[in-house]
Amino acid sequence: MTITTCIFDAYGTLLDVNSAARSKATEPGQDALAACWEPLSGDWRRKQLEYTWLRAITGDHVDFWQVTEDALDWSMERHGLADPVLREDLLALYWHLSPYPEAPRLLATLKARGLRCAILSNGSPDMLAEAAESAGLAGFLDGILSVEEVGVFKPARAVYDLVGQRYGTEASEVLFVSSNGWDAAGAAGYGFTTAWVNRDGLPRDRLPGRPQHELTDLTSIPELL
Repeated sequence: MTITTCIFDAYGTLLDVNSAARSKATEPGQDALAACWEPLSGDWRRKQLEYTWLRAITGDHVDFWQVTEDALDWSMERHGLADPVLREDLLALYWHLSPYPEAPRLLATLKARGLRCAILSNGSPDMLAEAAESAGLAGFLDGILSVEEVGVFKPARAVYDLVGQRYGTEASEVLFVSSNGWDAAGAAGYGFTTAWVNRDGLPRDRLPGRPQHELTDLTSIPELL
């Protein structure tokens, strides 16, 4: 069946999750952060994901903003940063993450071809709406789907169900794009045609679903269609 709908993960796929810590570290007086921003940002993202998986298993759901705060608190403690002002600044920047450079152009190309484009993300609706607007992506999107509609994080099948429920699509009509190998695997197992944006050159996750396409960035997605 022809692809009619392109569904994108947000964080790490369209939006650069490292941009908050990276930009803050360049400010005057941020020597402590400048010395550790890369591992701190990596820990922040890793714990953020770990907490979503653990909460999905235990059923202790909270929204993604709470997970993001908790993950940052853990990461700052690990790196010996006890500055409450820095904490608030980093959290504020997370609402305005930079898009990857090719993202706006890609979405514009897909829309010009008549394809439906939307986000499906762990993010809470208000976070996603502001991030998409700030990054200049909102005008290219037909919708933003959040796990808050089902109260469980990816890769639960109920999350991927949201696409068909919203747009009336069969799984085979959907190209799902994510930079997270586990998310790409989950979507592939669900039945979506899946592109894994493997920016870091990582091995494939040993999971049942295997994405059909592996890319280094977003630029070649139109060639898949």
